[in-house]
Amino acid sequence: MPKLIVAALLLAAAVLAWRAWARRRRAELIDAFPYAQLLDRRLAARRPELTPAQRAEVFAGLADYFRLCHAAGRRMVAMPSQAVDDAWHEFILFTRQYERFCRTAFGRFLHHTPAEAMRSPTDAPAALRRAWRLACAREKIDPKRPDRLPRLFALDAALGIAGGFVYPLDCLAAGRTATGYCASHLGCGGGDAGDGDSDGDAGSDGGGGCGGD
Repeated sequence: MPKLIVAALLLAAAVLAWRAWARRRRAELIDAFPYAQLLDRRLAARRPELTPAQRAEVFAGLADYFRLCHAAGRRMVAMPSQAVDDAWHEFILFTRQYERFCRTAFGRFLHHTPAEAMRSPTDAPAALRRAWRLACAREKIDPKRPDRLPRLFALDAALGIAGGFVYPLDCLAAGRTATGYCASHLGCGGGDAGDGDSDGDAGSDGGGGCGGD
């Protein structure tokens, strides 16, 4: 084999290895970021009904959401939790820290995009379905036949968030055939071929969504 071809193959392998390392490193940074240290006081003021333990759950959900955005690349991922969306809003207000976090974790600025209204429970936007698939993959849940909700989809109901987003596992069983968000419908739509990555992350639209620049 000519030396030039060998060199090209070695270079390609090195690039792929570096990209895989960079993705793992960014995922680790997302998990390790001190969200509570920066945001706990502001979230407590915004949601005084939440206990410290409940706010910790919200910050864990925020890390979950950023991992979904990391897995989706530049594809839109909706925010399934109002409580986590509140924490995200508070984070954005720390403009310098948020911009630095985004550049480190995603390699770009992660914008907050308001959600589009759903026309019906069975017509969830692609961003909501993507969040569902990615969240299910992250927690090893069958997205088409879920036996439980991923944390991001369960959080608002578990915390009793006023105005939060609630996702019954089965809308028909719950008697919610006209309005609301249904896990049993979210997993039934077509998916993107690229939803998922080597880290096992994979990915809805309740509040806001994230997209590329």
